[in-house]
Amino acid sequence: MNQPSLEQIATQLNSSNVSERILAMIELQKETMPVSDAYPLIKQALNDHNVQVRGMAVFSLGIKKTAANREILVNILESDLDYNVRAMAAGALGYLEDKQAVAPLRRAFYEDTSWLVQFSAAVALGNLKDVQAQAVLLEALDSNYPLLQEAAIMALGEIGAIDAITRLLTFVNANDWMLRKRLAEALGNLPDSQTQAALNYLQQDSHPLVAEAAKHSLQQLAKLL
Repeated sequence: MNQPSLEQIATQLNSSNVSERILAMIELQKETMPVSDAYPLIKQALNDHNVQVRGMAVFSLGIKKTAANREILVNILESDLDYNVRAMAAGALGYLEDKQAVAPLRRAFYEDTSWLVQFSAAVALGNLKDVQAQAVLLEALDSNYPLLQEAAIMALGEIGAIDAITRLLTFVNANDWMLRKRLAEALGNLPDSQTQAALNYLQQDSHPLVAEAAKHSLQQLAKLL
């Protein structure tokens, strides 16, 4: 199927049919779509009254990068009334590879009342790989939401938080197998004798996906030690 023209996408984006507008956003997010062509239409969609369309537009700013995107996304993260849109803004900030996004993402984690926004902020902080995020992520490990704990575990691995290993290892016998799997994956980025021992232990885990993750991380660790 031929890719629709920019004019056709613009027409879809102005349709009263939400499905048409969503299809337009999918086209705008494609790698083949030049930033210069996509950007004006993405900015238009930021004001869409439909949360899904608006959320897609927000996330698109993490894919179609311009110098103005960080400021726009931070404003959305701190002011949009819908938590789904704020979560999309947090996620998009993680894709920008801009360390100046660390501070607003930390604020979002501490101040936003939605666990989903906190989750997206934790994931984004991991994507940015900045050690300034470590204190926030350690706090996230104490969350009552397993998904937020998972995000924190993975992010601490992403930023190479060697001095967080002891705290991370408290999850080695977590009841939730997904937490153990995320731990096994994260430890592959943290070369240390404790890490190696923990991965040997997790390789014998009763859940096959945990054991497989540990095996893979041991292979990865061997290249780092």
